[in-house]
Amino acid sequence: MATSAPTATTAQAGPADDAEEGARPTVLLPMRQLVRISLYWLGLTAVDAAVGLFITNRLEFDHLVPIAEVGRNMFMINLGAAIIAILVQPTIGYISDYTVSRWGRRKPYIVFGSALDLLFLVGIALGDSVLMLAVFMVLLSFSSNIARGPFQGYVPDLVAEKQVGLASGMVGMMQIIGNVTGFLCVSLAVGFHAMEFGLVGVALVEVVTMASVVLGVGKGMAPRQRKGRSWVQIARGAWGTDILRERSYIWLLTSRLFFLTAGSMIVNFVVIYLGRAFGMTKEEANGMYVVLLVVVVLSNVIAIMPSSALSDRIGRKAVIFMACFVGAAGTGILVLAPNIPVAIVGAILFGAANGTFLAVDWALMTDIIPRASAGRYMGLSNVATESSIPISMLVGGLILDVVTQAGSEAFSPRAVFTFAVAGFLVSAVALRPVVEPRRSAVIPDVSGAAAA
Repeated sequence: MATSAPTATTAQAGPADDAEEGARPTVLLPMRQLVRISLYWLGLTAVDAAVGLFITNRLEFDHLVPIAEVGRNMFMINLGAAIIAILVQPTIGYISDYTVSRWGRRKPYIVFGSALDLLFLVGIALGDSVLMLAVFMVLLSFSSNIARGPFQGYVPDLVAEKQVGLASGMVGMMQIIGNVTGFLCVSLAVGFHAMEFGLVGVALVEVVTMASVVLGVGKGMAPRQRKGRSWVQIARGAWGTDILRERSYIWLLTSRLFFLTAGSMIVNFVVIYLGRAFGMTKEEANGMYVVLLVVVVLSNVIAIMPSSALSDRIGRKAVIFMACFVGAAGTGILVLAPNIPVAIVGAILFGAANGTFLAVDWALMTDIIPRASAGRYMGLSNVATESSIPISMLVGGLILDVVTQAGSEAFSPRAVFTFAVAGFLVSAVALRPVVEPRRSAVIPDVSGAAAA
């Protein structure tokens, strides 16, 4: 461990000076740089959270569709957006690995994608039909993922091995704060009967956090050499089958998919849970949502940094296993809760599990992937992230509608949460085959050969 922090300039320049392509940087970054690297996650997650809650409110309480069709329409609105995200983020992420610009290989995409986000958020805010919401969700997914794929490469680009756990914890923390920001913007706007202004709020947050990263973070490592390949060939290379040889990476994506799907069921159906299981109105459900949000966030904050530090001592997998089992227990309590105080206990456990997972899973992913192709591998991890949303909407929405149509409307969200319990447990099973590398291991980048 270095005895003194380097200057920001030295820290930013370090990765680009590495002699070996894909070698992890050795210069430790000062804390302000670690904060800036992770800050844009706050803006991106705030947008995700706000848009999800906005659409749920529109369908459940503003009666855009019949009550028995809420679930399937939630799925349909999110399906196209998820498909676009799965295709765009890994492709643009891999293209950014080769991009040459005066700003570095990541920043042009971050600026362009963020600018388009603002336009499409306005479209969602003004949407007065399921079709209009679905169209602008697809457009927002396209623009947002132009920025996300390249941005995800920043931690592998800039962060030394000794700081990966800390950086991962900070990424998780920013995602938590982003969720809080997005949910609060919409929930508070509901209280003022001006829900659309919640999306205006998160748009401003995204602009500020984007500017902080673009203006305050270094260029990262030098771009990879194209070696005569066209951009089309490089884009196709993002989907090369060589990635299937990375068995630990594939199993980790599978585990990530099930964990995030389970969590997405809770996040996307909790307002419906409050409304149907406890008979709350739109205003009451959103007000209680804020209370549960505070509880979950406090649990996140308490768990996230200790979990990150613990993973450095006992290993990432052991801590992720703990997150899976605690998440299953907390969700089980939500299923059985007879009243709000008991549901709060379940929310506390879910929050602790989610915070732990966000911090440590990111660190394990960073440990495993080849760094020179970080944009590609971190972008492909989005297949699990973005697939979790439509899968949770499909499974959860069908359960919600089937149980409602069977005459058990009040129980329908509890039935959805029951499947979330199973998702956490399957995530633990899928994690078992992952081989966690030694902290000092350098993972070579062999993706270029298959992509050529």
